[in-house]
Amino acid sequence: MNSKIFAVLVIVSLVTVIPTAYAQVTIAEKASQKLVEVRIDLEGNVHVIHVIDNANSPKQVDLIPGTVSNISVTDEQGVTKQFSVIGDNNAVLIMPSEEDSILQYQLDDVISEINGTWTWDFLYLQSTNFILPEEVDLLFANERPVFLDDEKGIACHGCQMLLEYSINESRIYENVKWEEKEFVVEIRNQNGIDNFIFDQPTKSITFDLIEDNRFVTTIIPLELLWEPYTVFLADEEIPSRQHISNGTHVWLIINPETSGQVNIIGTTVVPEFSIMLPLIIGFFVILAMPFMKKFNLH
Repeated sequence: MNSKIFAVLVIVSLVTVIPTAYAQVTIAEKASQKLVEVRIDLEGNVHVIHVIDNANSPKQVDLIPGTVSNISVTDEQGVTKQFSVIGDNNAVLIMPSEEDSILQYQLDDVISEINGTWTWDFLYLQSTNFILPEEVDLLFANERPVFLDDEKGIACHGCQMLLEYSINESRIYENVKWEEKEFVVEIRNQNGIDNFIFDQPTKSITFDLIEDNRFVTTIIPLELLWEPYTVFLADEEIPSRQHISNGTHVWLIINPETSGQVNIIGTTVVPEFSIMLPLIIGFFVILAMPFMKKFNLH
């Protein structure tokens, strides 16, 4: 199997402690694995691929926990090879080979879908690559946001990870007009929103969540409302995470437990931003003047 077929992956380093409850029956030396890849489709079906180094003695490959079916082992040309299943589909014994071996199987009962959010509490001792559906551009690894952009998935080193993602989220685009400028605020969640308001005097964005939501992502133009932000749900401050993707917008993510009114308060708002920017630039010009004179740059 040509390793070039695998997609470029975003690297997510997850340093974890593996629980002692994770245990496997061992009857042979553990195999050296070149690759462990997990492919997830739109329906949450999981296909697993292990690429195992050639060896001159039998080697054991522990399988990812779950309901395992359709186990197969081939060489790089796709020719079927002998293997033995250990325990209740917990591991596979790979026979000696001068070529690398390709172990594949289906994995069920590992991903659950609740209110539009797919969740997998994943645990495997080997570094693992995850390939997700093309429709997924944002996921959460241990509740940390990961933006895939043009990438196809993530790589988890360790690997103990709570994987969460949504497909076909509602995307609402709210147009905010201020004087001669127009800004677009995008809000992603499962159930939509009501009563979007941008209030310039209070430096805030407000909207109502229709139903309970697992994750809500608000994409805010920095020129409209500058960071950092404080977020309230029904007048109670709640945690939020933010990620600047392109220098012009902030992805602000909250994980509300209930529905209600969300109020996002920033620090600087139009037209204050456009007023402050020349002042900031002027400040740095003043600081730089002694150096400009020294080197005759004025």
